[in-house]
Amino acid sequence: MGASASGAGQDADEEARRRLNAYTYLSAPERLEHIAIMRVFCGTLLADLAVPDLMAKLRQSGGSAAGLDADTLTVRLEQLVQWGNLLRSSHTVNASSISEYQRSRSRYQLSKLGERIQRDADGVLAEADAAREVSNELLALVERGLRELADLVTAPGGVEPQDGLERISTLFVQFSEFADSIRDFYAYLGQVLSRYDLDSAEYQGFKELLLDYVEAITEDVAFRAPRISAALDTLWPHIPALLDRLDSHAQGLTGLSAQAQAQGESRPEVRIQRSRGRELADWEGLRGWFSNTDGQGSQVDQLRDATLRALQSLLANAKRMLRSATGEMSRRKDLLRLARWFDEAAPRDAHDIAVAAFGLYGARHLGIPPATDEVVPAYTSWWTGPVVEVPVALRERGSRAQRGRASAVEDHSAQKQLLREAARQRAAARAAAADELRSASGRFAEVRLTSAALGLLLELLATALGNAQLSRPVGTDGERTAGFDLDSASGEDAELRIRLTVRRMAGTRTVLYSADGDLLLDDLELDIGRTSATGDGEAEASVS
Repeated sequence: MGASASGAGQDADEEARRRLNAYTYLSAPERLEHIAIMRVFCGTLLADLAVPDLMAKLRQSGGSAAGLDADTLTVRLEQLVQWGNLLRSSHTVNASSISEYQRSRSRYQLSKLGERIQRDADGVLAEADAAREVSNELLALVERGLRELADLVTAPGGVEPQDGLERISTLFVQFSEFADSIRDFYAYLGQVLSRYDLDSAEYQGFKELLLDYVEAITEDVAFRAPRISAALDTLWPHIPALLDRLDSHAQGLTGLSAQAQAQGESRPEVRIQRSRGRELADWEGLRGWFSNTDGQGSQVDQLRDATLRALQSLLANAKRMLRSATGEMSRRKDLLRLARWFDEAAPRDAHDIAVAAFGLYGARHLGIPPATDEVVPAYTSWWTGPVVEVPVALRERGSRAQRGRASAVEDHSAQKQLLREAARQRAAARAAAADELRSASGRFAEVRLTSAALGLLLELLATALGNAQLSRPVGTDGERTAGFDLDSASGEDAELRIRLTVRRMAGTRTVLYSADGDLLLDDLELDIGRTSATGDGEAEASVS
């Protein structure tokens, strides 16, 4: 007995392992190519394809597998056969040449398990992140179908087998679609409510979703669940006889298998999955969805609890957003961005990022950077190093958050006014110096310049010499000498509308007297004039 049970358990484990291997292609490095190949096979019914046929279809569809050559495609197909997603076909090859036979001898077809897995994978890829609507109208149809079926079954003579078969098939199709939509919607709702980084716009949208849509779902389910339970209670004593009557009328694949056994034919055992509603376990699942039959609670109770948890999560997000108004915002987005920086940074840069983000220096500094005027060498032990002042809030509460009311923003209007007044005074002093230079032009030997006027003159002179045009002087023999000569230079200030022109005049001595001292210029002549207001650079007047 024990050996038999152990062998049965090993067989079950082996069968589970075989079926799970069929999911391997979805996580393999070449998963995009495998998915493209499986989609081609899923687009056919009872068709076997050779490598050339499959290559042509992949090129038509495009994608990552369109460029596969014959050898690589053969390797991918053999992997899918090994995992159980494809089967080698027994199709007879009709070839007119040896090369054609070699190309077409390996043909493949889709297995049932591979088709089921690929269909589910396509559904996940297409609609996994979408919010699926709950088909509430199907729940009303389920209620009406159960009540009508209960009336027919309890009536004299019972229900007609074909009519009952059609009603039961329709009933379970409607219930399965409704239950699947409920599960998908609440899975999406849980994914959304697990987030703690919702902004105000997202929160508003999800709040309306919960308060309006979820409330409508739970109210409809709570209204119809007692009626459906009452119809099932009426129908329940008649379910075994009803199923036997339906099996006698239409046995389907089960009848063909039983007929073969009755005739004594030896055929391999075929596992048959019956239509929904043809087994007592299907009715038990339907009843357990609306009624607490096993003491574990019904699906309606779980739906009510899930709605309550969703509303609690909504309130938690509301509290978080209220705290964000006082500065306690969620840092999830910032932390995710920081984690990406850490992942992309080199080890040395990652240390710098950690220091900048968290202020976590070496242990000798106790996690707090020293004062800016204290330079502590890296080899200094924290035993002998300078003491770092730890804030009271961090030492006692372990928090850097500021306590109390935030200080008011400092008013800098007085400082701004002082700066504007100082700038105005500097501009007025420079304008007065420019007027003084223009009035003193041509009679520098008779006036004594102020410090501001001399400073402006030296500024213009430096600009002029920087813009000077140099030429090589001509000697007595008509040849140019090795030195350079100054023809003319000019400098101006467009804002002050003043221009200084410097010319080279042999034997000229220009002396500038000022409060800061005297300046002697040999062989240079200075001309000061006013520039035009149009900014063309031409002087309106020039005095030597």
